[in-house]
Amino acid sequence: MRELRGVFLVFNQFLPNQFVKNIFEVSPENLKEKGIKGIITDLDNTLVEWDRPLATPQIIEWFAEMKRNDIKVTIVSNNKETRVKSFSDPLHIPFIFAARKPLGRAFKKAVIQMNVKKEETVVIGDQLLTDVLGGNRSGFHTILVVPVAQTDGFMTRINRKIERRILNWFRRNGKLTWED
Repeated sequence: MRELRGVFLVFNQFLPNQFVKNIFEVSPENLKEKGIKGIITDLDNTLVEWDRPLATPQIIEWFAEMKRNDIKVTIVSNNKETRVKSFSDPLHIPFIFAARKPLGRAFKKAVIQMNVKKEETVVIGDQLLTDVLGGNRSGFHTILVVPVAQTDGFMTRINRKIERRILNWFRRNGKLTWED
């Protein structure tokens, strides 16, 4: 029995607090109701497709809406500086590249840069093994989004196979309360 409880504890680290179909379901009104003042968001397959170099008009408006509502946003990505910088700079959005998620250092750095408390910050991403695990281990409210692209880079394809097994385990054990 103790062994089974240990499995539940380990798997719970991969369980997001919230699930949404896309970033646009994350509204400033809902965030403010929860006392949220900062967002740490992944870039690739969370905001735009992993191979789309620039923000879409909808993403630009989403960032503007957050800014109008005094909600700070920092992009935290495992990708290279050139990729993250070329996306973030035109939008004047702070970023952290080569974040090494799920390690916690980049999450802590983002909170310091935004000058908000951990309890006032959410982590949004499309991957259980990087965004959700890293956010949960660091004590953040985590929001999982459906990936915006059906394709992934090489390493992410490996992660997706593992993620499918974890999600299936959640379903079998009644841990998933949202629809696919």
